Amino acid sequence: MKFDLHTHHERCGHADGVIEDYIQSAIKAGFQVVGISDHSPYFSSDKDQPQPKIAMARSEFPNYIRQVLELKAKYEGKIEVLLGVESDFYPDLWQIYKAEYDKYPMDYIIGSVHQTRGISIFNRNRWKKLNTKEQIKEKEHYYELIAQSARCGLFQSLGHIDAMKGYYPAFSDIPAAAAIDKTLQVIAGEGVAIEINTSGKTKDVGGWYPSDEILERALHFGVSVTFGSDAHKPSRIGDDFELVSKRLKEIGFTSWVFFRQKKPVIVPL
Repeated sequence: MKFDLHTHHERCGHADGVIEDYIQSAIKAGFQVVGISDHSPYFSSDKDQPQPKIAMARSEFPNYIRQVLELKAKYEGKIEVLLGVESDFYPDLWQIYKAEYDKYPMDYIIGSVHQTRGISIFNRNRWKKLNTKEQIKEKEHYYELIAQSARCGLFQSLGHIDAMKGYYPAFSDIPAAAAIDKTLQVIAGEGVAIEINTSGKTKDVGGWYPSDEILERALHFGVSVTFGSDAHKPSRIGDDFELVSKRLKEIGFTSWVFFRQKKPVIVPL
């Protein structure tokens, strides 16, 4: 069975195409399941659109939900369309987000850390003036936020857990193995999955998130895995799905999961 849980569309302001384009692309690629998971609004603001070109407007969220559910019904029997969302994780705000998501029949919520200390994880300039000790501290802080996101109970899967390397490949060489292991143990204990996200190939680092080394540690600690292309163009739906499946089997995984009504559906590899 082929599935892709991480997709975006034009509402977020930095992706191409409408939701139906992604569904049709998934069908053409032979997928049985496609999850729609655009960037959620920033809910902790009185403004309707405080993050243009990053996330959808608050007023668009009910329309987003309605459209996904309509398309789920329209394509029943052709492909299973799942209602998801990619949610930023803010340690002090997640309960506000939960209150919004609880209004709707979500199949899954992806929790992603996109900022640390108010700076985008993709901002390569954040590293320029840091010495080795400071870099280690920043990397450990990033993984502590990911551990917190797993503990909060809001998310079924966690997005691109080493994406800080996206525009700063040297991130992978910053020593923080103990912090990563601790975070993976928390994720396993909370029963949350991590995604293999193939959008790294669109960034400077190339390849996928997370690294093989992290996936090997995840297997050791019993962390479940899922798949997401993080497609911002319909043509990237399912990108490298077969290669990821092959690599996971080489590492030692025997299954992965997707989510229906927030419950994991186990798919053999």
